[in-house]
Amino acid sequence: MGQTRLTGSGEDPRATELRAAVSRLRRELAGHPVDFPDRDIAEDELAVLAAMVSSGEPEVLRMRRSLLLIAGAVGSVSALGSALMQVRQAVDLFGEAPPRGRG
Repeated sequence: MGQTRLTGSGEDPRATELRAAVSRLRRELAGHPVDFPDRDIAEDELAVLAAMVSSGEPEVLRMRRSLLLIAGAVGSVSALGSALMQVRQAVDLFGEAPPRGRG
């Protein structure tokens, strides 16, 4: 419904952006030499986002929840800030979450 598809690939360009952003943050997180308490949370939620984008039907509310958990987990690690911002911008491409209690 209203989604623009890339010519030839058939993939939603928003999904392409999200896949690239998640991949970048996963790589940077894996290469970050310092361990921090919530690293596992960030890795788990990045896996959730990757699975959602691979399924072809990401849920905006769940993506935003994952983004909040990732930001809370890695937000204090300045070296990951740029990659985290890229994930946030990619999630934002999917629009706002529908209001709770409506439907």
